[in-house]
Amino acid sequence: MLKYVYPRIGHIDPSVIVGPSVGEDAAIIDLGDGRVLVVHNDAITGAVKSLGWLAVHIVSNDIAVRGARPRWFLMSLFLPEEDFESAVDEIMGQVDRAAKELGLMVIGGHTEVTSGIDRPIIGTTALGLARRDGYVTTSGARIGDYIIVTKGVGIEGTAIICTDFADHLRKRGIDEGIISCGARFLDMVSVVNEAILLAENGLATAMHDPTEAGLLGGLAELAYASKKTIEAYEDSIPMF
Repeated sequence: MLKYVYPRIGHIDPSVIVGPSVGEDAAIIDLGDGRVLVVHNDAITGAVKSLGWLAVHIVSNDIAVRGARPRWFLMSLFLPEEDFESAVDEIMGQVDRAAKELGLMVIGGHTEVTSGIDRPIIGTTALGLARRDGYVTTSGARIGDYIIVTKGVGIEGTAIICTDFADHLRKRGIDEGIISCGARFLDMVSVVNEAILLAENGLATAMHDPTEAGLLGGLAELAYASKKTIEAYEDSIPMF
């Protein structure tokens, strides 16, 4: 990324406050009227049964940790040729429910049936607005800050394992109650409300959504972006 991606971003627009960089969850663009536009693009490739639900919530989290409430959502949906109609129905039902829960609107996108894939894949974009003096970045951590983890670790991964791979768990003798409990973690993947609350009350110097590499990867990215060293203690990490 540092070598091949970040140096190749075309024309430099002075209205872009935060662009592509390590650990930063979303771009921040100055609108010139006291507000900033927050934009993020993401993809869901590792989940199937909860694809639409996660597609909305995961990209919205990246907007919210900037201090912006997600308002608009676009998606590119790529479907295998087999049973594509039922897949669209299920995925868009999940997208609709998640969007209504967060109060955002699907404003466009692209849908395509394509060969060469064996499961649906979604690319997503979300947008939101924040005050020019109220946005939060990953790079803002200061010496002496405390690290706060909302809810706990392993929520999204547990939810995906207990939905997409439930049969594998059953074959390994995992209790049905545990599988059902893990699947309900899907309802906990959003951090929008807590992120907005922290930002609006000026309680966060930096925020980061550590989806891809878990807590350890998220802390490493936050430390890199903020040019700080982080101390974290295993027995203080909240787990369910």
